Amino acid sequence: MPQLNPPLTLKPETAFFILLKAREFDAKVAGPDGGEDASNPSDDREVDVLIFGPDDTAEQELFAAIRPLNEDERLDLIALIWIGRGDFGFDEWAEARNAARRIPRAQTPRYVREIPLASDHLESALSELDLSLNDYLDSGLAGPVAPGLGEAAP
Repeated sequence: MPQLNPPLTLKPETAFFILLKAREFDAKVAGPDGGEDASNPSDDREVDVLIFGPDDTAEQELFAAIRPLNEDERLDLIALIWIGRGDFGFDEWAEARNAARRIPRAQTPRYVREIPLASDHLESALSELDLSLNDYLDSGLAGPVAPGLGEAAP
C-alpha cells in the first residue's frame, strides 16, 4: 500500500477504460506490406484481430478516451503511469503531477500511446491503490465504446 493515498480527480472507471484502450492498442501490430495476409486463414487462429487494418479504430478510441480529460485528470493519468513504471512513488505524487505539466495537453494522447506498456504501468499504479481491473470488469461498468465516439463517458 502506498504511503500516500493521493486525491485522484481521475475516476477509477475512466482510468480503467483508458487502460483497456491502451492495452488494445498495444496488442496490435502493423500488418504486412502490400495489403496481403501473411498467413493462411485456416491456421492463423484468428490473429488478424491483432493486426492494424485500414479501418482499425484502436488508436482513435484511445485518443478519444484521453482528449476530454480536464487538466487535473490528465495530470493524474500521466502521474499514475509514471508511478506504475517506477519513475515516482506515491509519496512523490505532487512532484509527478507537476512534472506531467511539461507534456502539452494536445500531445497527451500521443504521449500515452508511445509509452511502452502504458496499460501495464497504469494497472500497476491503480492496484497499489487497491483498485482492481478485475473488479472493474466484473462491475459491469466496462463499456465497448470510447467516450467522445457517441456514447457517454464511463
